[in-house]
Amino acid sequence: MRIFDTNIWHRVVYTLGAPVYNILTRGFRKRRRRSIEAAGIEPGEQVLILGAGTGLDLDFIPHEARITAIDITPAMLLRLRRRARRLGLAVDARVMDGRVMSFPDGAFDVVILHLILSVIPDPVRCATEVGRVLRRCGRAVILDKFVPDEGKPPLLNRIMNPVAAFFGTRLDRRLGPLLAAAGLRIVRQKNAMMAGLFKITLAQKG
Repeated sequence: MRIFDTNIWHRVVYTLGAPVYNILTRGFRKRRRRSIEAAGIEPGEQVLILGAGTGLDLDFIPHEARITAIDITPAMLLRLRRRARRLGLAVDARVMDGRVMSFPDGAFDVVILHLILSVIPDPVRCATEVGRVLRRCGRAVILDKFVPDEGKPPLLNRIMNPVAAFFGTRLDRRLGPLLAAAGLRIVRQKNAMMAGLFKITLAQKG
């Protein structure tokens, strides 16, 4: 299963899935909006969308924000750029690994992490980078699926995890260690869907 938890595999999966990604994730639209609203993005703030995919989050980010979007899959960013043009948004879209970002320390006021921490290989390393590029008191909004921090993952998650990994995601990630690695504290958290498997979390640095 290790091969399925690599950038090479994820590029293959998400390049093939790019044409239908918007359809497959349609059910998250309202949750994306709620998550971004929770961030309270102000005009002029620097916003990073990490693992931006096809740019579905762009629909809900205030136009006055200064938006940067990164993803490892060029096919996804091609669709993101088209979406940005349709919305009249200026977006700095870059192919980049969220575990090794080329931005300076404290570059962003807000980082949006939607359906990426359960996907990216080595999420602790990614979380550490998020903490680095956030300014002091910066915010991160996280929409994703996590298992409880304590105890074993539910049996169904353990059974289905190899199948999920094949499709480029994981069912055994824990949020607590990721927030600790990023130096973030939870400000607000609420269940998003599937009986709380998916949560919306607003966290702050410092």
